[in-house]
Amino acid sequence: METQDQKRTNHSYRSLLIPLISYLSPLTIYHISYTLILIQHTSYLFFPYLCFTKKIASMKKIFITAIAVFSLFFTEAQLNTPQPSPTQTLKQNFALSSIELSYSRPGMKGRKIFGDLVPYGKIWRTGANNATTITFGEDVSINGTKVPAGKYGLVTIPDKDKWTIIITKQLDATSPSSYKQDQDVVRVEAKTMELADKVETFTMQFANLKPSSCDLRIVWDKTAVAFPITSDVDTKVMGQIDQLMNKDNRPYFSAAMYYMDNGKDMNQALAWLDKAIEQQPDAFWIHHQRANALAKLGKKNEAKSAAEKSKALATTAKNDDYVTLNNKLLEQLK
Repeated sequence: METQDQKRTNHSYRSLLIPLISYLSPLTIYHISYTLILIQHTSYLFFPYLCFTKKIASMKKIFITAIAVFSLFFTEAQLNTPQPSPTQTLKQNFALSSIELSYSRPGMKGRKIFGDLVPYGKIWRTGANNATTITFGEDVSINGTKVPAGKYGLVTIPDKDKWTIIITKQLDATSPSSYKQDQDVVRVEAKTMELADKVETFTMQFANLKPSSCDLRIVWDKTAVAFPITSDVDTKVMGQIDQLMNKDNRPYFSAAMYYMDNGKDMNQALAWLDKAIEQQPDAFWIHHQRANALAKLGKKNEAKSAAEKSKALATTAKNDDYVTLNNKLLEQLK
């Protein structure tokens, strides 16, 4: 039977051994355990008298503990189960770059969500598990505040009728106690929208995508909120056009289409389309856009001629889509 001193010694061994094992890899633990067992067995051959000492008996217990801990650790490492709240990384092309959102998606699972699982009036990580983050590939504006390109945290304060959505420099805010208000970049108040049907899984998505704006929607249960994100695309694109038009390989078609799509100078767009046709005389798609530009300028007869030219080239190229598009345009020009 162990004395009190022996028990304290054995306890000290275990107290040192088990925390140490937690920092080792399974393979390392295996090698250490195997070596200790080998030493134990060879001691019977070369030092039989040691096998009966109390210290060896104590070491045997430590060997057994090490093997048991290793077995438990190794067994647990093999178990792979689905995430209760799966992580999603969503990348959306926006403006001249992209926005990337990373968050976890808990389910309702029969629970009452807002005002219960997610309390009103308190900071919420806006998901589960880790902090929710959002990365802007270029400078954007939110609620009139310029937000430089970079990675940020996204937290919210839900209430019954409205939410406060916060973009923060803090990337680890997961609870009211960890949140630091002095790290806020911008706050947005958004009214709640009641949905007709319940949404089981917490969802964040980009909606109403336009060249220079989009909405980030947050949806769960029968509640939805959204806030707009904008980018000064026009200034950037116009700067590119001014720069590229001074080079030999000028992007006439792309520049013309940008002008047409954004309601800019249609005469300038037409002039660039004429230049683009000089570069690619058989490009039926350019002739079609030239017909559209002429139609917008009220030059109906010229628009018809351009549409007929595009249709003939598309027929030769066996492109039925553009044949159909030109037929529709010609019908509109009657």
